[in-house]
Amino acid sequence: MFNGLIKDFGKIISNDGKTLSIASKLEVSMGASVAVNGACLSVVKYDSKGFCVELSSESASHLALENLCSGALVHLEPALRYGASIDGHLIQGHIDVLGKLISTQVRPSGSDFFVRLPEHILPFVAHKGSIAIEGVSLTISEIKGDIIRLSIIPITLKDTLFSEFKQGRRVHIETDLLARYVARVLEFQTRIPKKELSWDECELYSRLF
Repeated sequence: MFNGLIKDFGKIISNDGKTLSIASKLEVSMGASVAVNGACLSVVKYDSKGFCVELSSESASHLALENLCSGALVHLEPALRYGASIDGHLIQGHIDVLGKLISTQVRPSGSDFFVRLPEHILPFVAHKGSIAIEGVSLTISEIKGDIIRLSIIPITLKDTLFSEFKQGRRVHIETDLLARYVARVLEFQTRIPKKELSWDECELYSRLF
């Protein structure tokens, strides 16, 4: 689990399709989970200059690999420890879909980022709800059709790489964990045949009140 607050900017040293080598000051251990641009990956090697994480075929199929090429800067967050403060929102590090940065707009304090989402993911987003983009916990300011507006304050711009993102960039999206589970529960409820009440049951329930 993560909470969407970036702890370090890493630099991709190499990406051979199976392993990412990242230069970073982040303290890690063998087998530790690290969110790289929001994707939870496992450390398989480390030294004083950085670490390597394993990139499975499943993970690679859901990631914007063009943003993980040699020389690219990435968001890094180590896994949460139980009892730690959750200053963002709970994030699993499982990328749901890729969104696309449509445009940005500078505001008096911060900037607005407009991101287009695939239609099938829209039921899991809500006005003022939480969403993780490139591993950063953000609040949705507005939803218009398949585009969400994110109002990013100055301190978040300073502590992330958002200010360097260009129009058209594909970004990692993880929807709110609770929204996904609620949707799953409701999906199964609609599949359960509704039982008709008998007259005896109606009488019984009426006596309870």
